[in-house]
Amino acid sequence: MANELTIPLLPCRDIDEIASFYEMLGFSLTYRQTRPNPHIALQREDINLHFYGMVGHVPEQSHSTCLIIVQDTGPLFEAFAAGMRAVHGKLLISGIPRMTRPRLRNDRYTGFAVVDPGGNWIRINKSAQEPEARTKLAKAMENAARLADAKGDEQQALRILEGALKRTDGSEPELQDAQAYRDELVERITGSGPRPGA
Repeated sequence: MANELTIPLLPCRDIDEIASFYEMLGFSLTYRQTRPNPHIALQREDINLHFYGMVGHVPEQSHSTCLIIVQDTGPLFEAFAAGMRAVHGKLLISGIPRMTRPRLRNDRYTGFAVVDPGGNWIRINKSAQEPEARTKLAKAMENAARLADAKGDEQQALRILEGALKRTDGSEPELQDAQAYRDELVERITGSGPRPGA
């Protein structure tokens, strides 16, 4: 067999809230029903996501996720970020909804994640295997991103990254990205205003 198609069906509190969020990211609403059960379908190019309304759904307690594999995460991230900035005036990096940034590693961008208003984690990754991190700072950034972006543990991620930044000799190519990520983690923890250019 060939040409199979798998589409995730994810929970939410309100299908219209979800539709507005994904339309901001450039998706089109392709189907909507309210009876007998709330259900919407959204599409952006070959990415298809379906959602169902669930009474009593708590986004902060959601474990729902799906993985989207793309050739290059950069253009999709930039398109999503542009949509967020057009509607909210900034990139949403804390709370629900939010989006993590791809990290520059060995001159390539890693994956990123979108956490939608239903608390669903939409993880966007590259199709090719990423090369191993070459410096201790790059490895610390990977560990910090895994903790903060995938597990939501910004406090531990910040401790790891600050420890690595204290030991840097200043020659690492990812130093500026690591400092920017540290600032982002501080913002996510404190809920302070966005950094310039965010």
